[in-house]
Amino acid sequence: MILAIVQARMGSTRLPGKVLKEVCGKSLIEILLKRLSRSKKIDKIILATSEKPENDLLVKTVEKLGFEVFRGNDNDVLDRYYQAAKQQHPDIVVRITGDCPLIDYQVTDQVINYFLENDLDYVCNGDPPTFPDGLDTEVFTFESLEKACKEASQQYEREHVTPFIRESELFRVGNFYGDEDFSGERWTVDYPEDFQLIKAIIENFNDSGEYFGLKDILRYKKSHPHVFEINKHIIRNDGAMKSNGVKLWNRAKQIIPGGNMLLSKRAEMFLPEKWPTYYSKARGCTIWDLDGNEYIDISTMGIGTNILGYGHPEVDEAVRQVVNKGNMSTFNCPEEVYLAEKLVELHPWADMVRFARAGGEACSVAIRIARAASGKDKVAFCGYHGWHDWYLSANLGDETNLDGHLLPGLEPRGVPRNLKHTALTFNYNDLNSLQQLVNEHDIGVIIMEVSRSLEPENGFLESVRKLAIEKNIVLIFDECTSGFRETFGGLHKKYGVNPDMAVFGKALGNGYAITAVIGKREVMEAAQSTFISSTFWTERIGPTAGLKTLEVMEREQSWQQITEIGKNIKKNWTQLSKKYNLPLEVSGLPALVCFSIPVENWLKYKTLITQEMLKDGFLATNIVFVCCEHKPELIDSYIDKLDPIFSLIEECENGKNIDEFLDGPVCHSGFKRLN
Repeated sequence: MILAIVQARMGSTRLPGKVLKEVCGKSLIEILLKRLSRSKKIDKIILATSEKPENDLLVKTVEKLGFEVFRGNDNDVLDRYYQAAKQQHPDIVVRITGDCPLIDYQVTDQVINYFLENDLDYVCNGDPPTFPDGLDTEVFTFESLEKACKEASQQYEREHVTPFIRESELFRVGNFYGDEDFSGERWTVDYPEDFQLIKAIIENFNDSGEYFGLKDILRYKKSHPHVFEINKHIIRNDGAMKSNGVKLWNRAKQIIPGGNMLLSKRAEMFLPEKWPTYYSKARGCTIWDLDGNEYIDISTMGIGTNILGYGHPEVDEAVRQVVNKGNMSTFNCPEEVYLAEKLVELHPWADMVRFARAGGEACSVAIRIARAASGKDKVAFCGYHGWHDWYLSANLGDETNLDGHLLPGLEPRGVPRNLKHTALTFNYNDLNSLQQLVNEHDIGVIIMEVSRSLEPENGFLESVRKLAIEKNIVLIFDECTSGFRETFGGLHKKYGVNPDMAVFGKALGNGYAITAVIGKREVMEAAQSTFISSTFWTERIGPTAGLKTLEVMEREQSWQQITEIGKNIKKNWTQLSKKYNLPLEVSGLPALVCFSIPVENWLKYKTLITQEMLKDGFLATNIVFVCCEHKPELIDSYIDKLDPIFSLIEECENGKNIDEFLDGPVCHSGFKRLN
């Protein structure tokens, strides 16, 4: 027997009671069930819903239509499905969800035929999709469902019914493809705009009384394209179906330790099992994933690399010209001289410059030069300064030393044990902790971020500068992140405190790899007494991009733009928190602004924000690296989409179960082995 189980409930978050909304005098669930009843392959149809009282009216409605109803576990949908099927003793189960009122029985029968003809355990028509969202059909054996119910352990596996079957090597799975790709069409009901479209489609065909299917709706769209613009902005949500980006990420973790080269870009840091992960192109503040979905990036903007926006035309054109002329040769590129002169011009206290291509290595270069200049090994540091041995050695023998420095729990395995006690931590705005280190150890170098989450207290930076001079210590300001975000150059210019050396990265090349170490001549010349050299520090693209980026920044006054945008974002976050009575902590530079809600379920709420904003076409978390392309209308739209999520968070704080609203695992909070 082939049994179809329609999954439906009344407790939809975005459109409550949607399955009983009426069009032309009929509820959506009635329309769905009668359309599905035309199937030539399905022997029986039942509805599966939860035991919650809110579903009582749904049950009465469906039973009155002549269909059986099974009520089961509200949270464990997989168990509900299994128990519903078990009572009917089917050989094959067809899964249809209640948000697909325009289900086309002809498409469903095609998927069933494909399943029968290919001797498979599971088949769907949405992995990857070629049919419109809303014609989704899954077909699987009862034995597969039973095995999944007994062995699936992850929350999202039990919530979405079929992930365990699709993702396990225990089953033979397949996908049924349509003749053409209509996956960009959205005929499901999840938002009010979706219902408006479905209503318009059904009302158009109601007068004829004839059955209408996929081809009929497509013809209607051709003659009435404006109708289908109603919900065009909503990104397709395939439930637990994996996108091409998710699939590639899972492949990557098998062959690349950790999955990629940068912790901050790992999918688990954003939205495990759902984050698109990979991009096909990027422009302005828009990113396209491997499935062609378009997202507005109001999050990390390449982890802070693109103040001018992705693919700035002038910067890219300068790079193209370099590529055409040749990026490498036996000779040196002249652009490195021009860029060095520009950085010294912006920072008159500095005399000399060395270039690298990544922030961590630039900090390591700065430490090497500073140690050579001071003649001392020990470094006092505050903040995050990369992955190199000198920094991670702080955790040798005491793995809590880095807990207050951005990434807690970093393990120092592979770092030579004899580096123990060469890197020592002090706390920001705590001059006493630094003075204690200087008094107890022979400190030769101090490296610190000028500001990140907190503003420097009155006199703090000045006191650090004074202490370094008195003790003949080389003072380094790590401006890899803060540089060019609030001034045209280092953030230290704002406070009027000059270091002996400064390190710049991230935004200097607007997405192209270029970092710089600048410093006083008497310090920088110590580079000649040690060995610091690398082939690709001499390539031409980085310095060229840096020069053009600085030119555009200076003309556009980019640091002023992004500071004002960031202040506006901060103001809107604060207003939302007051509107929904949520505690909110906002920190960071205006152009690198971050918030948190200091409650027990914060990580779950952070995951919810990313999950729901992704569905609306925004890449969003709790941090924004602001860029010049974050125009007012985009920020307004971003805040509008964030508003109902804050409302839901308030409801969860007042008793609703946040787990019911999460489509997958919770995001990670810090450093973990992610493979």
